[in-house]
Amino acid sequence: QVQLVESGGGFVQAGGSLRLSCVASGRTLSSYAMGWFRQAPGKERDFVASISRSGRNTYYADSLKGRFTISRDNAKNTVYLQMSSLKPEDAAVYYCAAVNTPPYSANAPRLSDDYDYWGRGTQVTVSS
Repeated sequence: QVQLVESGGGFVQAGGSLRLSCVASGRTLSSYAMGWFRQAPGKERDFVASISRSGRNTYYADSLKGRFTISRDNAKNTVYLQMSSLKPEDAAVYYCAAVNTPPYSANAPRLSDDYDYWGRGTQVTVSS
């Protein structure tokens, strides 16, 4: 069992930056691919970015490439999402998720259904 806790959300003006963190407990994070998703009010949960268990492979929603960066520090059991040039449409609750993957796997799913563990989310608000 993996417990995930997100932090780092808050209020930011358009054009600003935030760094979200997701700390895992219960199991070592190095066995899990990790993903970030977001959900705005009245909308579905959307894929943001994902990273393989080693950190060598990263994947992004096409619309977010160049503004968002996912990274991980397995020694700290933490995954990060650096967000820059934020826009009002980036406002949402951001969730991190984990799924166990085989050793040396480059896989990091884009579909929320492929993840087994979820945090409770952190709110990001962007003012125009």
